Amino acid sequence: MAKKPLILITNDDGITAKGIRTLIEVMRTIGDIIVVAPDKPQSAMGHAITINDTLYCDPFVFDPEATHQEYSCSGTPADCVKLANQQILDRKPDICVSGINHGSNSSINVIYSGTMSAAVEAGVEGIPAIGFSLLDYSADANFEACKPFVKSITEKVLESGLPKGVVLNVNIPKLPFEEIKGTKICRQAKAMWVEDFDKRTNPYGRDYYWLSGEFINEDKGEDTDEWALAHGYVSIVPTQFDLTAHHAIQELNSWDL
Repeated sequence: MAKKPLILITNDDGITAKGIRTLIEVMRTIGDIIVVAPDKPQSAMGHAITINDTLYCDPFVFDPEATHQEYSCSGTPADCVKLANQQILDRKPDICVSGINHGSNSSINVIYSGTMSAAVEAGVEGIPAIGFSLLDYSADANFEACKPFVKSITEKVLESGLPKGVVLNVNIPKLPFEEIKGTKICRQAKAMWVEDFDKRTNPYGRDYYWLSGEFINEDKGEDTDEWALAHGYVSIVPTQFDLTAHHAIQELNSWDL
């Protein structure tokens, strides 16, 4: 009998979030799973790791009838992946899946995303990895339409692997399954947040600031994740963690430094 793949599951919304519970449900149909996820929401933590505080990782029971192991971690999503690989698992997982995030991680959001940073950390450690996100920020979001896409994309990565140094950033539009047109391999749209800080004063007279902003997409390309999502497709962006701007090296070499 063929050995089942070992699947590491994590997220940034916390171990009890509905998104990761959906991901667990799907992954159990594919292989053996282990869950290591934050004990509280860690959205927009990026690739932060814990270095100046204690780090806890304790067994966690969500479903007493479940046969897989789960661990609740006090750290960030990247911490979860590091701890899983270095302390909890006795072999390298065949794949790491992160999510399903409550909200978009398309375009520039990938930079801030704890969901994608967990996937990137796995990729750095040589593990094929995928970050999944649904364009619905509600804690009670409906993830049913995500399930067939999460399953098929994961199975394809297990079958075919990924190019070295690449992980997948998968975003799913907030639509019923029958209205999703399919998947598109995309590039990351050139978009950004135009941000502002709302200055307020607390009851004790101390000023504080509340971040707000507007997402601006000026990229008119029809090959981007934002275009795909706006037109009812699941976007799949191959994402690399080598941040070198290779195209700029020749120009910088011409500088008289």
